[in-house]
Amino acid sequence: MNKINTALLAFGLSGKVFHAPFITLHEGFHLAGAWERTSKQIQELYPQTRSYAILDEILDDKAIDLVVVNTPTYTHFEYASRALIAGKHVIVEKAFTSSVSEAEALKELAVKYNRKVAVFQNRRWDSDFSTVKQVIDRKLLGEIIEMEIHFDRYKIQLSPKKHKEEPNPGAGLLKDLGAHIIDQALVLFGMPESLFADIRITRPGSLVDDCLDILLFYPKLRVRLKAGYLVREPLAAYIVNGTKGSFLKSRADVQETNLLKSLSPGTPGWGMEPGNEEGLINYEKDGTSFRKRVPTLAGNYLEFYTGVYNALVQNAPMPVTADDGILVMRIIEAAIMSSAEKKVVYL
Repeated sequence: MNKINTALLAFGLSGKVFHAPFITLHEGFHLAGAWERTSKQIQELYPQTRSYAILDEILDDKAIDLVVVNTPTYTHFEYASRALIAGKHVIVEKAFTSSVSEAEALKELAVKYNRKVAVFQNRRWDSDFSTVKQVIDRKLLGEIIEMEIHFDRYKIQLSPKKHKEEPNPGAGLLKDLGAHIIDQALVLFGMPESLFADIRITRPGSLVDDCLDILLFYPKLRVRLKAGYLVREPLAAYIVNGTKGSFLKSRADVQETNLLKSLSPGTPGWGMEPGNEEGLINYEKDGTSFRKRVPTLAGNYLEFYTGVYNALVQNAPMPVTADDGILVMRIIEAAIMSSAEKKVVYL
C-alpha cells in the first residue's frame, strides 16, 4: 500500500491529541513530521518523524502529499492557500477560515491546482452525535419539530493562548465550539432559511465572544444552538422533539479525555461511553408507548482519516468537504450580523 505522507503545521494539543495518533494508526498514512516553531517534541513521541523549522521546508518537500493546517483559525487561509499552490492536499481544522470569502477562495484554489480539501470536523464521529443521528434517521420520533444542541463548559479563567483570547478574525467561541454544533445541525437538517443569534461576552476580562444562542429557522423545524463557558451544571447536550416522541442525550464522548491521557485509539472498547450516559427515548409506535435507554454507538475519529484516505486514493468525496466548510462559515457570518443588528437574517 502506498502511504500518504502527511505533515502537521503544529504539534501542540491538536497535533498530539487529534491528529498524530490517528495518522500513525491508519495503515494508509505515514506521519512525516511537523512544523515546530519553538518547542521540539514530535521526535520524542515519533522518532521516525522530522521537525521542520519553517513552513517552506514542508511545502518544498516533494514527498509530502498532505498537509494538516492545525494552526490558529486566522492563519488557516494563508497556510492552506500556500499548501494548495505547492501541490499538497489539505486538511483544515474548524473553523474552516475566518470568512466566507476566504472559504470560497480555498475551494477555488483546490479546483485550480487539482487538489483536495477537507475540513476537520471530528465531532461528527463523537459517540453522542452518532447515536443522536441514528435515532433521527430511524424516524422513531416521527417528524422532528424542534431540537437543541448544546456545547457547554465551565471555564471562567481565560486561556493562556493569546490567539484564543485576543481579538482577531478567528477568535471567539462562535468559531470554536460554535463551528462544531453548526456543522452538526447542517449534517442533520441542511441549511436553514434564516436565523437569529445572540452572541455575548460573559467571562470577567474576556475580550472575545464566549456565549452564543443561535436559532435556525426551517419550514417546519426550529433548531437552537447554545454554547457557553459559564455552565457549571450542563443540560442534556441533545434534546430532540418530534411528533411521536422525544430523545435526550448527554455530551459524553470519551475520545478526547482518553487521548489527553495518552491512551491509544484502536484499542478494544475505544470510543465507548459509560453505560450510565445512555440517552433516553420516549416514543409511541403502533399505539404502544416506549420509554427506555438507547445504547450509545462507539465514537471513532479514525473514520475521518479513513474518509480522507478513500478520497485521495479512490477519488471518493472528502468526508467533510470545502462546501461543508463554506456553509458553516455562511451561518457564522449571518449569526454575527444577526447579533449585531438584533434581527433575523435570511440566508
